[in-house]
Amino acid sequence: MAALRLLPRRVLSSPAANPGFLSLRSGIYASVFVVSAGLFVAYYVDSRAAMHRYVIMPVLRTLLDAETSHKLALRVLGSGLAPRDTQTDDERLRTSLWGEEYSSFDKDGEATDGLFNLGFSWVEIGSVTPRPQPGNPKPRVFRLPSDEAIINRYGFPSDGHTAVLARLRARLPLFHEQETTTARHASLRPHALLAVNLGKNKASPADSIDDFVQGVQTFGPYADVLVINVSSPNTPGLRSLQTRALLERLLDGVSRARDELLVPSDANGTATSTRSTKPKLVLKIAPDLEESELGAIAAVVRSSGVDGVIVSNTTIRRPKDLSDPNRGEVGGLSGPPLKAYTLATLRTLRALLPESVPLIGCGGITSGSDALDYARAGAAAVQVYTRFAYEGVGTCRRIKDEITEALAREGTTWAAVVQRAGGELSLRGSAPGGVRSPGWRTRAWSS
Repeated sequence: MAALRLLPRRVLSSPAANPGFLSLRSGIYASVFVVSAGLFVAYYVDSRAAMHRYVIMPVLRTLLDAETSHKLALRVLGSGLAPRDTQTDDERLRTSLWGEEYSSFDKDGEATDGLFNLGFSWVEIGSVTPRPQPGNPKPRVFRLPSDEAIINRYGFPSDGHTAVLARLRARLPLFHEQETTTARHASLRPHALLAVNLGKNKASPADSIDDFVQGVQTFGPYADVLVINVSSPNTPGLRSLQTRALLERLLDGVSRARDELLVPSDANGTATSTRSTKPKLVLKIAPDLEESELGAIAAVVRSSGVDGVIVSNTTIRRPKDLSDPNRGEVGGLSGPPLKAYTLATLRTLRALLPESVPLIGCGGITSGSDALDYARAGAAAVQVYTRFAYEGVGTCRRIKDEITEALAREGTTWAAVVQRAGGELSLRGSAPGGVRSPGWRTRAWSS
Protein backbone atom coordinates (compact mmCIF):
# COMPACT_ATOMS: atom_id res chain seq x y z
CA MET A 1 0.00 0.00 0.00
CA ALA A 2 1.44 3.21 -1.09
CA ALA A 3 1.88 5.74 1.56
CA LEU A 4 0.58 9.29 1.07
CA ARG A 5 3.41 11.57 1.73
CA LEU A 6 2.56 15.00 3.07
CA LEU A 7 5.05 17.55 1.92
CA PRO A 8 5.60 20.71 3.88
CA ARG A 9 3.59 23.64 2.34
CA ARG A 10 5.57 26.62 1.19
CA VAL A 11 4.12 29.88 2.36
CA LEU A 12 4.29 32.62 -0.26
CA SER A 13 4.47 36.20 0.90
CA SER A 14 1.58 38.34 -0.39
CA PRO A 15 2.20 42.05 -1.06
CA ALA A 16 -1.14 42.75 0.56
CA ALA A 17 0.18 41.25 3.78
CA ASN A 18 3.23 43.42 3.76
CA PRO A 19 2.81 46.35 6.15
CA GLY A 20 5.05 48.47 3.98
CA PHE A 21 2.95 47.79 0.91
CA LEU A 22 -0.27 48.56 2.77
CA SER A 23 1.17 51.85 3.92
CA LEU A 24 2.28 52.73 0.40
CA ARG A 25 -1.11 51.83 -1.07
CA SER A 26 -2.92 53.89 1.54
CA GLY A 27 -0.64 56.81 0.78
CA ILE A 28 -1.33 56.53 -2.95
CA TYR A 29 -5.09 56.39 -2.37
CA ALA A 30 -4.93 59.37 -0.03
CA SER A 31 -2.84 61.34 -2.53
CA VAL A 32 -5.24 60.56 -5.38
CA PHE A 33 -8.18 61.61 -3.21
CA VAL A 34 -6.53 64.87 -2.16
CA VAL A 35 -5.49 65.73 -5.71
CA SER A 36 -8.93 64.83 -7.08
CA ALA A 37 -10.69 66.82 -4.38
CA GLY A 38 -8.37 69.75 -5.00
CA LEU A 39 -9.02 69.65 -8.73
CA PHE A 40 -12.78 69.46 -8.15
CA VAL A 41 -12.71 72.41 -5.75
CA ALA A 42 -10.57 74.40 -8.17
CA TYR A 43 -12.98 73.53 -10.98
CA TYR A 44 -16.07 74.27 -8.89
CA VAL A 45 -15.00 77.70 -7.62
CA ASP A 46 -13.16 78.89 -10.74
CA SER A 47 -15.72 81.38 -12.05
CA ARG A 48 -13.92 81.66 -15.38
CA ALA A 49 -13.82 77.84 -15.57
CA ALA A 50 -10.52 77.63 -17.45
CA MET A 51 -10.47 73.83 -17.14
CA HIS A 52 -13.92 73.68 -18.70
CA ARG A 53 -13.04 76.08 -21.51
CA TYR A 54 -9.69 74.60 -22.50
CA VAL A 55 -10.08 70.90 -21.59
CA ILE A 56 -13.64 69.69 -21.09
CA MET A 57 -15.35 71.56 -23.94
CA PRO A 58 -12.75 70.59 -26.60
CA VAL A 59 -13.02 66.95 -25.49
CA LEU A 60 -16.83 67.06 -25.69
CA ARG A 61 -16.67 68.63 -29.14
CA THR A 62 -14.39 65.80 -30.26
CA LEU A 63 -16.39 62.94 -28.76
CA LEU A 64 -20.01 64.10 -29.07
CA ASP A 65 -22.19 65.72 -31.70
CA ALA A 66 -23.53 69.21 -31.01
CA GLU A 67 -27.00 68.21 -29.80
CA THR A 68 -25.80 65.42 -27.51
CA SER A 69 -23.19 67.74 -26.03
CA HIS A 70 -25.87 70.36 -25.41
CA LYS A 71 -28.14 67.86 -23.64
CA LEU A 72 -25.28 66.60 -21.49
CA ALA A 73 -24.42 70.14 -20.46
CA LEU A 74 -28.01 70.78 -19.38
CA ARG A 75 -28.02 67.57 -17.33
CA VAL A 76 -24.84 68.61 -15.53
CA LEU A 77 -26.19 72.11 -14.89
CA GLY A 78 -29.43 70.64 -13.62
CA SER A 79 -27.57 68.32 -11.25
CA GLY A 80 -25.92 71.18 -9.39
CA LEU A 81 -22.41 69.84 -10.02
CA ALA A 82 -21.37 72.56 -12.45
CA PRO A 83 -19.08 75.40 -11.35
CA ARG A 84 -20.64 78.50 -9.84
CA ASP A 85 -19.84 82.13 -10.36
CA THR A 86 -18.45 83.14 -6.96
CA GLN A 87 -17.48 86.67 -7.97
CA THR A 88 -19.30 89.92 -7.21
CA ASP A 89 -20.20 92.01 -10.23
CA ASP A 90 -18.55 95.39 -10.54
CA GLU A 91 -20.86 98.37 -10.08
CA ARG A 92 -19.95 99.49 -13.61
CA LEU A 93 -22.04 96.62 -15.01
CA ARG A 94 -25.36 97.74 -13.59
CA THR A 95 -28.13 98.36 -16.08
CA SER A 96 -31.79 99.26 -15.78
CA LEU A 97 -34.74 97.46 -17.32
CA TRP A 98 -38.30 98.57 -16.63
CA GLY A 99 -37.24 100.65 -13.67
CA GLU A 100 -35.16 98.02 -11.87
CA GLU A 101 -31.41 97.51 -11.78
CA TYR A 102 -29.64 94.34 -12.90
CA SER A 103 -25.98 93.43 -12.83
CA SER A 104 -25.75 92.05 -16.42
CA PHE A 105 -27.33 89.69 -18.66
CA ASP A 106 -32.01 75.80 -21.52
CA LYS A 107 -34.49 74.32 -23.61
CA ASP A 108 -37.21 72.79 -21.36
CA GLY A 109 -36.46 74.37 -17.99
CA GLU A 110 -34.24 71.52 -16.81
CA ALA A 111 -31.26 73.67 -15.78
CA THR A 112 -32.81 76.99 -14.77
CA ASP A 113 -31.06 77.44 -11.43
CA GLY A 114 -27.80 75.98 -12.71
CA LEU A 115 -27.69 78.74 -15.33
CA PHE A 116 -28.47 81.45 -12.76
CA ASN A 117 -25.56 80.09 -10.69
CA LEU A 118 -23.19 80.86 -13.57
CA GLY A 119 -23.77 84.59 -13.21
CA PHE A 120 -26.56 85.20 -15.72
CA SER A 121 -29.15 87.76 -14.67
CA TRP A 122 -31.60 86.59 -17.34
CA VAL A 123 -32.32 82.92 -18.02
CA GLU A 124 -34.67 82.12 -20.89
CA ILE A 125 -36.49 78.79 -21.16
CA GLY A 126 -37.75 77.56 -24.50
CA SER A 127 -39.07 77.92 -27.02
CA VAL A 128 -42.00 76.10 -25.41
CA THR A 129 -44.98 74.98 -27.48
CA PRO A 130 -48.44 74.10 -26.10
CA ARG A 131 -48.31 70.45 -27.17
CA PRO A 132 -45.23 68.24 -27.09
CA GLN A 133 -43.52 67.90 -30.45
CA PRO A 134 -40.26 66.25 -31.54
CA GLY A 135 -38.99 69.02 -33.80
CA ASN A 136 -37.18 68.36 -37.04
CA PRO A 137 -35.41 65.06 -37.83
CA LYS A 138 -31.82 64.60 -36.64
CA PRO A 139 -29.14 65.64 -37.31
CA ARG A 140 -30.34 69.20 -36.83
CA VAL A 141 -27.48 70.99 -35.08
CA PHE A 142 -24.12 71.58 -36.77
CA ARG A 143 -20.95 73.16 -35.46
CA LEU A 144 -18.88 75.36 -37.75
CA PRO A 145 -15.58 75.36 -35.79
CA SER A 146 -13.69 77.27 -38.48
CA ASP A 147 -16.19 80.12 -38.13
CA GLU A 148 -16.92 79.64 -34.39
CA ALA A 149 -20.57 79.38 -35.41
CA ILE A 150 -23.52 77.00 -35.23
CA ILE A 151 -26.33 76.18 -37.65
CA ASN A 152 -29.47 74.68 -36.16
CA ARG A 153 -32.79 73.57 -37.54
CA TYR A 154 -34.28 72.27 -34.30
CA GLY A 155 -37.83 73.22 -35.29
CA PHE A 156 -39.02 73.85 -31.71
CA PRO A 157 -38.61 70.40 -30.10
CA SER A 158 -40.57 70.82 -26.89
CA ASP A 159 -41.87 68.81 -23.95
CA GLY A 160 -44.99 70.97 -24.06
CA HIS A 161 -46.64 73.37 -21.63
CA THR A 162 -47.65 70.76 -19.04
CA ALA A 163 -44.17 69.30 -18.51
CA VAL A 164 -42.36 72.65 -18.43
CA LEU A 165 -44.96 74.15 -16.11
CA ALA A 166 -44.48 71.24 -13.71
CA ARG A 167 -40.74 71.95 -13.58
CA LEU A 168 -41.30 75.64 -12.88
CA ARG A 169 -43.78 74.84 -10.12
CA ALA A 170 -41.33 72.38 -8.59
CA ARG A 171 -38.88 75.25 -8.09
CA LEU A 172 -41.28 77.19 -5.91
CA PRO A 173 -40.67 77.11 -2.15
CA LEU A 174 -43.46 75.75 0.02
CA PHE A 175 -43.20 78.83 2.23
CA HIS A 176 -41.94 82.27 1.30
CA GLU A 177 -41.77 85.79 2.63
CA GLN A 178 -44.38 87.93 0.91
CA GLU A 179 -42.43 91.15 1.00
CA THR A 180 -38.94 89.97 0.08
CA THR A 181 -37.17 90.96 -3.12
CA THR A 182 -37.15 87.38 -4.33
CA ALA A 183 -40.92 87.20 -3.96
CA ARG A 184 -41.21 89.88 -6.63
CA HIS A 185 -39.34 87.75 -9.15
CA ALA A 186 -40.24 84.43 -10.70
CA SER A 187 -36.48 83.80 -10.78
CA LEU A 188 -36.64 83.62 -6.95
CA ARG A 189 -33.47 85.73 -6.94
CA PRO A 190 -32.89 89.44 -6.44
CA HIS A 191 -31.93 91.38 -9.57
CA ALA A 192 -32.52 88.42 -11.89
CA LEU A 193 -35.25 87.62 -14.40
CA LEU A 194 -36.73 84.31 -15.50
CA ALA A 195 -38.05 84.42 -19.06
CA VAL A 196 -40.15 81.86 -20.93
CA ASN A 197 -39.82 81.90 -24.71
CA LEU A 198 -43.17 81.06 -26.30
CA GLY A 199 -43.41 79.25 -29.63
CA LYS A 200 -46.17 77.64 -31.64
CA ASN A 201 -46.71 74.07 -32.71
CA LYS A 202 -45.79 73.13 -36.26
CA ALA A 203 -49.28 71.67 -36.81
CA SER A 204 -51.02 74.90 -35.78
CA PRO A 205 -52.38 77.20 -38.53
CA ALA A 206 -49.65 79.61 -39.66
CA ASP A 207 -51.75 82.72 -39.01
CA SER A 208 -53.16 81.56 -35.66
CA ILE A 209 -52.22 83.41 -32.47
CA ASP A 210 -53.85 80.88 -30.14
CA ASP A 211 -50.61 79.07 -29.17
CA PHE A 212 -49.05 82.34 -27.97
CA VAL A 213 -52.16 83.42 -26.06
CA GLN A 214 -52.25 80.02 -24.38
CA GLY A 215 -48.57 80.41 -23.49
CA VAL A 216 -49.23 83.75 -21.79
CA GLN A 217 -52.12 82.28 -19.83
CA THR A 218 -50.08 79.22 -18.78
CA PHE A 219 -46.73 80.79 -17.86
CA GLY A 220 -47.74 84.34 -16.92
CA PRO A 221 -47.87 83.59 -13.18
CA TYR A 222 -44.48 81.85 -13.26
CA ALA A 223 -42.31 84.13 -15.41
CA ASP A 224 -40.85 87.62 -15.12
CA VAL A 225 -40.75 87.95 -18.91
CA LEU A 226 -42.64 86.24 -21.72
CA VAL A 227 -40.82 86.25 -25.06
CA ILE A 228 -43.04 86.16 -28.15
CA ASN A 229 -40.86 84.32 -30.65
CA VAL A 230 -42.00 84.94 -34.22
CA SER A 231 -38.51 84.83 -35.69
CA SER A 232 -37.29 81.24 -35.83
CA PRO A 233 -36.54 80.21 -39.43
CA ASN A 234 -37.22 76.55 -38.68
CA THR A 235 -41.02 76.55 -38.25
CA PRO A 236 -42.85 77.00 -41.56
CA GLY A 237 -44.86 80.22 -41.70
CA LEU A 238 -43.72 81.51 -38.31
CA ARG A 239 -41.86 84.53 -39.64
CA SER A 240 -44.99 85.64 -41.51
CA LEU A 241 -46.29 86.75 -38.11
CA GLN A 242 -43.78 89.62 -38.36
CA THR A 243 -45.91 91.24 -41.10
CA ARG A 244 -47.88 94.23 -39.88
CA ALA A 245 -51.48 92.96 -39.96
CA LEU A 246 -50.69 89.61 -38.33
CA LEU A 247 -48.31 91.16 -35.80
CA GLU A 248 -50.94 93.70 -34.75
CA ARG A 249 -53.43 90.90 -34.08
CA LEU A 250 -50.81 88.81 -32.27
CA LEU A 251 -49.54 91.55 -29.97
CA ASP A 252 -53.06 92.71 -29.22
CA GLY A 253 -54.03 89.15 -28.30
CA VAL A 254 -51.06 88.44 -26.01
CA SER A 255 -51.33 91.90 -24.39
CA ARG A 256 -54.98 91.27 -23.56
CA ALA A 257 -54.12 87.83 -22.18
CA ARG A 258 -51.36 89.31 -20.02
CA ASP A 259 -53.63 92.08 -18.72
CA GLU A 260 -56.27 89.52 -17.76
CA LEU A 261 -53.87 87.51 -15.61
CA LEU A 262 -54.78 87.45 -11.94
CA VAL A 263 -52.17 88.02 -9.24
CA PRO A 264 -53.36 86.16 -6.12
CA SER A 265 -53.73 88.47 -3.11
CA ASP A 266 -55.21 88.48 0.36
CA ALA A 267 -57.93 90.73 1.71
CA ASN A 268 -55.44 93.56 2.18
CA GLY A 269 -54.29 93.38 -1.44
CA THR A 270 -50.93 91.83 -0.56
CA ALA A 271 -49.63 89.31 -3.10
CA THR A 272 -49.84 85.74 -1.83
CA SER A 273 -47.77 84.04 -4.54
CA THR A 274 -44.17 84.38 -5.69
CA ARG A 275 -45.41 86.70 -8.45
CA SER A 276 -46.49 90.13 -7.26
CA THR A 277 -46.51 91.74 -10.71
CA LYS A 278 -47.57 90.68 -14.18
CA PRO A 279 -44.84 89.57 -16.62
CA LYS A 280 -43.28 91.82 -19.22
CA LEU A 281 -43.93 91.01 -22.87
CA VAL A 282 -40.93 91.03 -25.21
CA LEU A 283 -41.02 90.48 -28.97
CA LYS A 284 -38.15 88.52 -30.58
CA ILE A 285 -37.49 89.41 -34.22
CA ALA A 286 -35.30 88.12 -37.04
CA PRO A 287 -32.11 89.79 -38.38
CA ASP A 288 -33.22 89.26 -42.00
CA LEU A 289 -35.85 92.01 -42.21
CA GLU A 290 -35.83 94.89 -44.69
CA GLU A 291 -35.90 98.45 -43.41
CA SER A 292 -39.55 98.85 -44.48
CA GLU A 293 -40.45 95.70 -42.52
CA LEU A 294 -38.67 97.01 -39.44
CA GLY A 295 -40.60 100.25 -39.82
CA ALA A 296 -43.88 98.35 -39.76
CA ILE A 297 -42.79 96.30 -36.73
CA ALA A 298 -41.74 99.46 -34.88
CA ALA A 299 -45.13 101.06 -35.56
CA VAL A 300 -46.93 98.02 -34.13
CA VAL A 301 -44.64 97.90 -31.07
CA ARG A 302 -45.23 101.60 -30.37
CA SER A 303 -49.00 101.11 -30.37
CA SER A 304 -49.07 97.80 -28.49
CA GLY A 305 -48.51 96.78 -24.91
CA VAL A 306 -45.15 95.19 -25.66
CA ASP A 307 -42.42 96.13 -23.17
CA GLY A 308 -39.28 95.46 -25.24
CA VAL A 309 -37.70 93.77 -28.25
CA ILE A 310 -34.96 91.15 -28.55
CA VAL A 311 -32.75 91.66 -31.60
CA SER A 312 -32.30 89.04 -32.89
CA ASN A 313 -32.80 85.36 -33.70
CA THR A 314 -30.61 83.32 -36.07
CA THR A 315 -30.14 84.27 -39.73
CA ILE A 316 -30.91 82.34 -42.91
CA ARG A 317 -28.24 84.34 -44.75
CA ARG A 318 -24.74 82.96 -45.34
CA PRO A 319 -21.84 85.43 -45.39
CA LYS A 320 -19.42 84.83 -48.25
CA ASP A 321 -16.48 84.43 -45.90
CA LEU A 322 -17.86 81.32 -44.17
CA SER A 323 -15.24 78.60 -44.54
CA ASP A 324 -16.47 75.58 -42.59
CA PRO A 325 -17.70 72.56 -44.59
CA ASN A 326 -21.01 72.70 -42.70
CA ARG A 327 -21.81 76.17 -44.03
CA GLY A 328 -24.28 74.76 -46.55
CA GLU A 329 -26.55 73.14 -43.97
CA VAL A 330 -30.13 74.40 -43.87
CA GLY A 331 -31.16 76.27 -40.73
CA GLY A 332 -30.44 79.37 -38.69
CA LEU A 333 -26.85 80.58 -38.40
CA SER A 334 -25.59 81.95 -35.08
CA GLY A 335 -22.26 83.07 -33.70
CA PRO A 336 -19.79 85.74 -34.91
CA PRO A 337 -21.05 85.74 -38.54
CA LEU A 338 -24.45 86.89 -37.24
CA LYS A 339 -23.18 89.98 -35.45
CA ALA A 340 -23.08 92.38 -38.41
CA TYR A 341 -26.67 91.54 -39.40
CA THR A 342 -27.97 91.87 -35.85
CA LEU A 343 -26.19 95.15 -35.18
CA ALA A 344 -27.58 96.65 -38.38
CA THR A 345 -31.09 95.56 -37.40
CA LEU A 346 -30.62 96.90 -33.88
CA ARG A 347 -29.46 100.33 -35.07
CA THR A 348 -32.35 100.63 -37.50
CA LEU A 349 -34.94 99.62 -34.90
CA ARG A 350 -33.43 101.86 -32.20
CA ALA A 351 -34.04 104.87 -34.44
CA LEU A 352 -37.68 103.84 -34.88
CA LEU A 353 -38.57 103.31 -31.22
CA PRO A 354 -38.60 105.65 -28.23
CA GLU A 355 -35.99 105.23 -25.53
CA SER A 356 -38.69 103.92 -23.17
CA VAL A 357 -38.81 100.66 -25.17
CA PRO A 358 -35.63 98.74 -24.26
CA LEU A 359 -33.82 96.63 -26.83
CA ILE A 360 -31.90 93.49 -25.91
CA GLY A 361 -29.04 92.56 -28.22
CA CYS A 362 -28.28 88.97 -29.16
CA GLY A 363 -26.05 87.64 -31.90
CA GLY A 364 -22.34 86.90 -32.23
CA ILE A 365 -21.22 88.19 -28.83
CA THR A 366 -17.91 86.54 -28.00
CA SER A 367 -16.20 89.19 -25.87
CA GLY A 368 -16.70 92.25 -23.73
CA SER A 369 -15.87 94.39 -26.75
CA ASP A 370 -18.74 92.79 -28.69
CA ALA A 371 -21.14 93.43 -25.83
CA LEU A 372 -20.15 97.11 -25.71
CA ASP A 373 -20.74 97.39 -29.46
CA TYR A 374 -24.35 96.47 -28.74
CA ALA A 375 -24.61 98.96 -25.88
CA ARG A 376 -23.29 101.74 -28.13
CA ALA A 377 -25.90 100.76 -30.73
CA GLY A 378 -28.67 101.20 -28.19
CA ALA A 379 -29.10 97.82 -26.47
CA ALA A 380 -29.85 98.01 -22.74
CA ALA A 381 -28.65 94.42 -22.20
CA VAL A 382 -27.22 91.51 -24.15
CA GLN A 383 -27.70 87.75 -24.38
CA VAL A 384 -25.14 85.04 -25.11
CA TYR A 385 -25.89 81.68 -26.75
CA THR A 386 -23.36 80.29 -29.23
CA ARG A 387 -20.23 81.39 -27.35
CA PHE A 388 -21.62 79.70 -24.26
CA ALA A 389 -22.05 76.51 -26.30
CA TYR A 390 -18.41 76.66 -27.41
CA GLU A 391 -16.70 77.72 -24.18
CA GLY A 392 -19.01 76.52 -21.45
CA VAL A 393 -19.72 77.65 -17.94
CA GLY A 394 -17.08 80.37 -17.51
CA THR A 395 -18.29 82.39 -20.52
CA CYS A 396 -20.53 84.75 -18.60
CA ARG A 397 -17.89 85.74 -16.03
CA ARG A 398 -15.17 86.15 -18.64
CA ILE A 399 -17.26 88.48 -20.80
CA LYS A 400 -18.41 90.49 -17.76
CA ASP A 401 -14.81 90.88 -16.60
CA GLU A 402 -13.80 92.08 -20.08
CA ILE A 403 -16.65 94.61 -20.09
CA THR A 404 -15.59 95.86 -16.65
CA GLU A 405 -11.98 96.30 -17.76
CA ALA A 406 -13.02 98.22 -20.88
CA LEU A 407 -15.39 100.47 -18.94
CA ALA A 408 -12.67 101.18 -16.35
CA ARG A 409 -10.24 102.21 -19.09
CA GLU A 410 -12.84 104.58 -20.54
CA GLY A 411 -13.86 105.92 -17.13
CA THR A 412 -17.54 105.15 -17.65
CA THR A 413 -20.28 102.62 -16.83
CA TRP A 414 -22.56 100.32 -18.82
CA ALA A 415 -25.58 102.42 -17.81
CA ALA A 416 -23.90 105.61 -19.04
CA VAL A 417 -23.05 104.02 -22.39
CA VAL A 418 -26.64 102.81 -22.81
CA GLN A 419 -28.13 106.14 -21.76
CA ARG A 420 -25.99 108.08 -24.17
CA ALA A 421 -26.81 105.73 -27.05
CA GLY A 422 -30.50 105.85 -26.20
CA GLY A 423 -30.49 109.62 -26.10
CA GLU A 424 -28.66 109.98 -29.39
CA LEU A 425 -30.21 107.15 -31.40
CA SER A 426 -33.78 106.64 -30.18
CA LEU A 427 -36.90 108.08 -31.77
CA ARG A 428 -37.56 111.49 -30.23
CA GLY A 429 -40.19 112.90 -32.60
CA SER A 430 -39.86 114.45 -36.05
CA ALA A 431 -38.55 117.75 -37.22
CA PRO A 432 -40.51 119.91 -39.74
CA GLY A 433 -40.82 118.24 -43.12
CA GLY A 434 -40.83 114.76 -41.65
CA VAL A 435 -37.07 114.59 -41.01
CA ARG A 436 -36.33 112.77 -37.81
CA SER A 437 -34.85 114.87 -35.04
CA PRO A 438 -31.63 113.42 -33.58
CA GLY A 439 -32.98 113.96 -30.06
CA TRP A 440 -29.72 114.73 -28.25
CA ARG A 441 -29.97 114.38 -24.49
CA THR A 442 -28.49 116.87 -22.07
CA ARG A 443 -26.98 114.16 -19.92
CA ALA A 444 -23.22 114.22 -20.34
CA TRP A 445 -21.00 111.18 -20.89
CA SER A 446 -20.16 109.69 -17.54
CA SER A 447 -16.51 110.03 -16.62
